[in-house]
Amino acid sequence: MANGSELQAQGVKLFMQRDYEKAAEIFQQARDAYLAENKSDLAAEMQVNLGLVDRSLGNYEPAIAAMTEARTVFADLHDQSREAQVIGNLGGVYVSSGNNEQAMTYYREAADIFNALGDEERYGETLLAMVDIYMRSGKINEARATYQVALESIKNLSIQQRVGKAAIDIINRIFGGGLPPKETVAQPTLPADTTPMEAIQPPDHPDQSAH
Repeated sequence: MANGSELQAQGVKLFMQRDYEKAAEIFQQARDAYLAENKSDLAAEMQVNLGLVDRSLGNYEPAIAAMTEARTVFADLHDQSREAQVIGNLGGVYVSSGNNEQAMTYYREAADIFNALGDEERYGETLLAMVDIYMRSGKINEARATYQVALESIKNLSIQQRVGKAAIDIINRIFGGGLPPKETVAQPTLPADTTPMEAIQPPDHPDQSAH
């Protein structure tokens, strides 16, 4: 009989092939296997993957329920990093459902935790998710300021991100405006309109880790 890790790998493969119904079946089996192996944290990760499947299928309420259950597990384990990554995933579900205001609330919460933990990479990635909402909402100034802080936090920038950073630097030299303090970017004082972890990935990249 396949163990949790083997089932998890099968589920990821099916997810990447967009065979979501079958992926959900295998992720559920992986969750059950991890519980039998007394690995509650990995079972919770499979809960998030099940939520990602539901998000992909447009089943937002079940996705939120699955991820909220996983969040509770990580909170009980005092695992702030993985709890924050679940919070970011919840933000992604609300983005997909069209509720940008609720999505921004979750993204801010996740960003605050990552910042407090000193996790610069995930902090930056979460800010990028916020930038996307700002841009689609027409809040260009907020988007530019947040994007700048995000790129300062991410070590391995993509080519597109490096170009964007260079453009912002030029704009700031011409028009003024320096880098805002990180702690001012993700606070509730910003107008209200996720990413989830190495183990719990954004929608198109479910958990592929083997622990």
